Amino acid sequence: MMAAAVLLAACAAPDFQQPQIATPAAFKEAQVPAVQTAQDGTRWSQAQVNYAERQARGEWWLAFNDPTLTGLIAEATQANANLAVAAARVKQARAIAGIAEADRIPQVGVNLGGQRNRASAVSLGLPNGAPVAATNVYQANLTASYEVDLFGRVAANVSASRSDALAVEATYRSVLLSLQADVAQTYFQLRATDAELATLAETVRLREESVHVNQRRYDLGDIGEFDLSRARTELSTARAEAIGLQRQRATGEHALAVLLGEPAASFTAVVNPLQDSAFLPVIPAGMPSTLLERRPDIASAQRTMEASNARIGVAKSAMFPALMLNASGGGAADTFSDVFKWSSRSWLLGALMSMPIIDGGRNKAAVTRSEAQLEESVGTYRQSVLVAFAEVEDNLAGLRILSGQTQQIDEAVVSARRSADLAQKLYDAGRSSYLDLLDAQRNLSAVERSAVQLRGNRAVTTVALIRSLGGGWGEPEPQVAVN
Repeated sequence: MMAAAVLLAACAAPDFQQPQIATPAAFKEAQVPAVQTAQDGTRWSQAQVNYAERQARGEWWLAFNDPTLTGLIAEATQANANLAVAAARVKQARAIAGIAEADRIPQVGVNLGGQRNRASAVSLGLPNGAPVAATNVYQANLTASYEVDLFGRVAANVSASRSDALAVEATYRSVLLSLQADVAQTYFQLRATDAELATLAETVRLREESVHVNQRRYDLGDIGEFDLSRARTELSTARAEAIGLQRQRATGEHALAVLLGEPAASFTAVVNPLQDSAFLPVIPAGMPSTLLERRPDIASAQRTMEASNARIGVAKSAMFPALMLNASGGGAADTFSDVFKWSSRSWLLGALMSMPIIDGGRNKAAVTRSEAQLEESVGTYRQSVLVAFAEVEDNLAGLRILSGQTQQIDEAVVSARRSADLAQKLYDAGRSSYLDLLDAQRNLSAVERSAVQLRGNRAVTTVALIRSLGGGWGEPEPQVAVN
């Protein structure tokens, strides 16, 4: 009894030990209440509006209160090819786990068939050439086999397969989250581009008016050709910038079409400029320790570790005896009608124990490999956690700094508009040169475009923070439903 216990302990998978991760008590960037400018020490805080924790937990995009975005994400979830691939892998992993589970129960089958045979005379001890009649044999047997899991091979293999399936399911959730975030980010980038195009369109309109006015003044002799040429140059430059931005919009539209599972040629995104950042939710970062439960990529790495640990037990069990039980019963006769008669009955009971003696170190090497695979999966898990912490810190810092930049650029827009208005009046009154007016108008255009770009960056970074947090705010992981 003692020897059996020692053998069982020797071949069993080691108890899984959760790797120790240095988890901070709080996210560093979430603790900074404000941004401080370098010049004058002015401080400001991020606005606390539209708290995301008031929104639906799983459908995080509802926090943006944008029906168009909701529709796009629903469409992508139904039609995206990469998500379909991930779903198919979940099916495969579950099927493999089912195959492993089947080894827990006896395998029962039935054999039914017949054969006609003629042996040689010599093989029957008769003289060569003696006549031998052909015989018919019909059989019907019920068979059963079962591996007695003496040293835990079956249990360890089932455990590994289950963990593999859970890892693949977590990967599916990771792909789903990435798809949803990619759709949202691409959508907001398109809207920011639309807003930038609207700003450029206004710039082009002002340049066209400037060319028209300068042409009249040139015709009247009020100005020289220099001012007219500069006005035309500025108009062509603004038009060229607008044309170049159309290329960026087309690329974003095509990328969104791919995410939605549609041909780029048949998809057109409605023009919808991003007007302001007031709609953006404030995302609660939570505690770093909860990130380990929310991120699907970390969950996948966790399950992979557990599967690797279980496979150590599978490898160890190959070094010990395996016991297979076999049984069959049925009938055999020379006519099919007699197969099922009691007089034709036959049966077999057997037990086979096998154990390697000399394998050239194969099984020992297999154990070493499985242990190394566990070490690899532990390293992958640690790296996934560190990357997750860094991504959250990056996006928290990004949102905090972008919020400060937005406040400053909004003030700059007000000042630039005032400067451009004064420059126009001074130029019309003949008290300043056309170069002064152009300089003020260029500055206004640049500041307005910067404001638009910042709005887009804040929306994209908000989505990036949600992605880095695992897509929710503490809800339990949903069961993956794959059709």
